[in-house]
Amino acid sequence: MDFSYYPGCSLESTAREYDESVRAVFSSLKVGLQELEDWSCCGASSAHSLNHELSLTLPARNLAIAQEIGHDLVVPCAACYNRLKSADHEMQTSKERRAFIEKTVGFQYNGKVAVRPLLDVIGNAVGLERIKARVKQPLAGLEVVSYYGCLLVRPPEIAQFDDPENPTLMGEILTALGADDHPWSYATDCCGGSLVLTKSGVAARLVNRLIDRAREAGASAIVTSCPMCQMSLEMRQNKDVQPMPIFYFTELMGLAFGLDEARDWWGKHLHSPVTIELLQSLGLH
Repeated sequence: MDFSYYPGCSLESTAREYDESVRAVFSSLKVGLQELEDWSCCGASSAHSLNHELSLTLPARNLAIAQEIGHDLVVPCAACYNRLKSADHEMQTSKERRAFIEKTVGFQYNGKVAVRPLLDVIGNAVGLERIKARVKQPLAGLEVVSYYGCLLVRPPEIAQFDDPENPTLMGEILTALGADDHPWSYATDCCGGSLVLTKSGVAARLVNRLIDRAREAGASAIVTSCPMCQMSLEMRQNKDVQPMPIFYFTELMGLAFGLDEARDWWGKHLHSPVTIELLQSLGLH
């Protein structure tokens, strides 16, 4: 089982622990992961709101590289996934747009490479049974809620992943790891990640509503698969109360798999002391 891999800009910088945990988990599961050579930004940070044509050709360039490899493309970042999937969708549904993209990028689209979010590949291609079989240290006692954010499941006609109103796959993976995934109604609510610089007050209100509702649901941590959401949820929490740890789901997979390198990831979190304290209290660190 082999896949090509588009890490995206965040996983090369502020979300380095996400990238490290993805690679470690795939290696542990003995699933091939080939990073795209000379990949470039997908344009999620600004191109999609400033220049529609650029918002399609930037991700299409990466699709062209993936097409040369021939394996389905794994995309861990929700924003990157949304942009790459949007470009792929445009080429599948519009002959005019496809011709423009092909001419601009300089390739012939064949539609044979599927763009897949990381959750889909791990939960469906690898499968829950294989995950359960790899667990060495069940995450017993870890009370969590699964958080998808806006871009992983919407718009549904483009994302084509899980239920856009009530997604369940992340919770199924966390349950397979031994964690207690609590039901809540805010799994796809916006965290305000795109407003952090322009309307920080609004972003803070959105974040703290999510934190409050996670605690109300009985969780001691939030688990996500989006680097923008993870950063926003960590940065904008109310400083007057003890912060809530925000995990990438692959970090918890590595922890449950008993990977030694998992201990290196917590130090990269903004609230690493609280994160480590929670894991130590459960005998997991």
